[in-house]
Amino acid sequence: MSESGSEPAVIAATTSLTQQFGSTVALDGLDVQMRPGVTGLVGANGAGKTTLLNALLGLRAPTSGSARVLGFDPRSQGAALRAQVGFAPERDLLPDEMRAVDFVRHLAQVRGLPRSEARTRASDSLWLVGLGEERTRTLGTMSTGQRQRVKLAQAIASDPRLVLLDEPTSGLDPTQRSEMLTLIGEISNEHSVSVVLSSHLLNEVESVCDHVVALDAGRLVACGPIGELIGDDEGVALELVDVTDPAGSVDAVESALRAAGVEVERAGTTLRLGGRERDVLCDRARDAVADAGARIRRLEARRRTLADLFETAAA
Repeated sequence: MSESGSEPAVIAATTSLTQQFGSTVALDGLDVQMRPGVTGLVGANGAGKTTLLNALLGLRAPTSGSARVLGFDPRSQGAALRAQVGFAPERDLLPDEMRAVDFVRHLAQVRGLPRSEARTRASDSLWLVGLGEERTRTLGTMSTGQRQRVKLAQAIASDPRLVLLDEPTSGLDPTQRSEMLTLIGEISNEHSVSVVLSSHLLNEVESVCDHVVALDAGRLVACGPIGELIGDDEGVALELVDVTDPAGSVDAVESALRAAGVEVERAGTTLRLGGRERDVLCDRARDAVADAGARIRRLEARRRTLADLFETAAA
């Protein structure tokens, strides 16, 4: 059992966690805290996300530093910890010849559930992920989207306190990704299970996660509640129709806005405006466009994103 019967304020934490493979530093002195809810573990491929998940599960001893997960030390209490944690790896290693319900039941038994309870939990979890009517199909006959749902079903079948999902939307089309993310959010909210969702797609994390751990080349970029890290709406985005006439060009609008005291960041035909209240920015944008004889394609409130967070860290 974990050290406390109540839900911890921190479900996982690392202290100076370092993982080296030869001369390659996969994790570089990470100090991370993950809280209940859905945590997005985000970063480009090769950022160290899977290495961190393996360390949290106790599957690989770190080179130095330490971790605590649900009150357990993954190095010395790995088996006891993994009985409390559901895990869906990124790699698709499902046995094609097995029926979905048999596969999920088997892994529930491996985690310690009696056979009869594991059978019931397997069926229930497959219904929960939308595969109830498909539960007797063999895994080899299922689509990529269905196989991803089977991986999610086996991760939650043993009623874990924490679920780790490594790239759960890999191989899915946009509609399937949206459905999977909605499902993960519902499972966390309705069944009070914390989730760590690893993804290299920043917009996925923004759409479903309460907290963020952002990695870049093994180093920590940011860690905390997503609302605090990216904040509320930030300024205004003004996209102009590209024209060849200098009088109505983006240059002319940019110059007019700067002269009016507006902070401007330019990306092609889009001007990111800041430094004033949003209503003031909108008024000055319209004035500058009118004075320059330019044409607006888009004018909208701009929200800071996780991509901005990575750009700031790289600067």
